[in-house]
Amino acid sequence: MKDNEAIHIAVAETSVILRTGLTNVLKRLPNLRIHPVELASPDSLNDCLNTSPLTILIINPNFGDYFDIAKFRIANAEKGIRVIAFVNSFIDPSLLNKYDSFISIFDDLETITFKINSLQNIKPIEKSDEDNTESLSLREKEIVICIVKGMTNKEIAEKLFLSIHTVITHRRNISRKLQIHSTAGLTIYAIVNKLIELKNIIIKYCPQKANKNLLNAALFDIYNCEEGLESHCKIEICTYKNNSRFL
Repeated sequence: MKDNEAIHIAVAETSVILRTGLTNVLKRLPNLRIHPVELASPDSLNDCLNTSPLTILIINPNFGDYFDIAKFRIANAEKGIRVIAFVNSFIDPSLLNKYDSFISIFDDLETITFKINSLQNIKPIEKSDEDNTESLSLREKEIVICIVKGMTNKEIAEKLFLSIHTVITHRRNISRKLQIHSTAGLTIYAIVNKLIELKNIIIKYCPQKANKNLLNAALFDIYNCEEGLESHCKIEICTYKNNSRFL
């Protein structure tokens, strides 16, 4: 996709507050030229698919009682539409894995921008002097996985047989290439780019507003902890092998 090409996004949500709110957020995303359209019913979605070009569909998994993502992909396979789940309540992680990505009501502008950029491989309209889309090396991807698992520089160095100085250098290069400067951001990157699966992420945290048994709610709180809440919560991310085991 060209840098100045418009991104046509449909927001399918029955709640007018959530639908209009997300539409307004999309219009405010920096460096992206987004043309959003609001869809309030399954009929309006069908009309949109038949009459309008569509790049991305952001849809509530409960849209029209239940949105059949598998059926949608088969029916629209030639259109290449990316489908993002719009999550405002608990959704089974196994269902979320069927979508290309997900956006929660807790995501900020930076997080949403990053997800759309990663999903569509869209270069920002206004480029910085450095190439933010530069790909990571295999070693850097290994280090990203280690960071997402919550490993320290020393632990990463021991695991990969590197010096701590080399690990630090790699981390700086990763931050420069991706323009991501937090563990939460790298977690999103790792999930979106299939470096680690969403079902293999568990989060230890202490905000009281989310249920510790809900994986996606925990992920939502991870993003919020970047917004000045570090003194009130502790985040620890790691992988697990046993099913449904949460810290």
